[in-house]
Amino acid sequence: MTRLRAMLSTTAVRLSALYLGLFAVCAVALVFYVTAISEGMQRDRTQSAIANELRIVAGAYRGGGVAGLVRIIERRSRQPGANLYAIAAPTGELIAGNIASLQPGVLDTEGWSAVPFRYERIGETSDERHRALAQVVFLPNGMRLMVGRDIGEREQVRGLVRQALVMALAIMFVGALAIWFFVGRRALRRIDHMSEASKKILAGDLSQRLPVNGSGDEFDRLSLSLNIMLGRIERLNEGLRQVSDNIAHDLKTPLTRLRNRAEAALADGSPAAQHDALEQMIADGDQLIRTFNALLMISRVEAGSSTAQMSDVDLSGLAQDATELYEPVAEEEGVKLTAQIAPGITIRGNRELLAQALSNLIDNAVKYVGDVPNPEITVTLSQSAGQVRLAVVDNGPGVPANRRDDVVKRFVRLDESRSKPGTGLGLSLVQAVAALHGGQLLLDDASPQARDKPGLAAIMALPGGK
Repeated sequence: MTRLRAMLSTTAVRLSALYLGLFAVCAVALVFYVTAISEGMQRDRTQSAIANELRIVAGAYRGGGVAGLVRIIERRSRQPGANLYAIAAPTGELIAGNIASLQPGVLDTEGWSAVPFRYERIGETSDERHRALAQVVFLPNGMRLMVGRDIGEREQVRGLVRQALVMALAIMFVGALAIWFFVGRRALRRIDHMSEASKKILAGDLSQRLPVNGSGDEFDRLSLSLNIMLGRIERLNEGLRQVSDNIAHDLKTPLTRLRNRAEAALADGSPAAQHDALEQMIADGDQLIRTFNALLMISRVEAGSSTAQMSDVDLSGLAQDATELYEPVAEEEGVKLTAQIAPGITIRGNRELLAQALSNLIDNAVKYVGDVPNPEITVTLSQSAGQVRLAVVDNGPGVPANRRDDVVKRFVRLDESRSKPGTGLGLSLVQAVAALHGGQLLLDDASPQARDKPGLAAIMALPGGK
């Protein structure tokens, strides 16, 4: 009983009931409308036929008087499918015709009968009373003439129509109950499956997904949308867990080093040692501040807070300036830094963020190009098919294909020993800047044919350009 109440409370059942009620009302109204029109047409035909008959009878009366009138009525009343004829005395007594008895009062009023009346034909043995419509004419001598037609056929048609309507409504009602039961049970079954999956998700199993049966109905569309959202939430939670672990790992070391240096300086007590310790502690503090500043910048960029500073940026000039800025740094590391920049490329963007992203790419390339013969880094800028590609290409060890999705995550570094300086946030910022400008960060091998040192091509693919 509880399940039946739950099924009746579903939207599908309610809509089915609403549509059934609306259809039934329309069907009843249509049947009554058609019946009324049919009755009107039959009434008009009946009146026209009676009027024609009266004209024939009246002609006989004018030519032969009452005797001629009686003769034609007696003759016509014996024909197959004859109309109703009656001649009555001024007192109402039936004199001639094919009617044995009439409903009282029919002959009291001249003209067309307002409502059907009951009558009985001569020679009928059953007690069934028929119904008819007629027109009554008062003759000059006080006698009364009535000509009418039986409406039993019309009553039968009306009865058949009503019977058909009742049967149709009964069939629709039974069919609606069957549809309600089928649709309601199916909807409840799918809702139960979704509820079970939701309970598991609420219990912490974010790998669960809502069921999809492939029908493409509203449940499937809802499940697909929620599954996409659940996948996004799962990835965000996994990223948050990784970020938390990496923050704990990357920040614990400098904080521990700060404490140890402070403790060692206090234990030494000499001004020179304390001065050196303070300088090292300031350097470690600056590194922590840079880490948190990078985190804040990434969060702001991902939130889109810099869209208000969008303007036309000369990307060619920006890339040229960044290359010239890092040339001395690259020379100190023994790296050759060159540029292949197409002139006159301008995009709509944030100059500071684009400059920071390019600086991160060049800085990463300088740090990780590795000990290869003749290390080289090339900054390239090109435009084709409505897309601008700003790339930093090196001939170092590159990034394995199975780790490229990881290196753009926060605090993820291929250098597990953390021997290289950095925070592991550089590529995360580049990816956030590219997404802010409607583009993406692409990582690929610079020279796929060189298996040992394939190099890395870090590409910012940005839309537009003019």
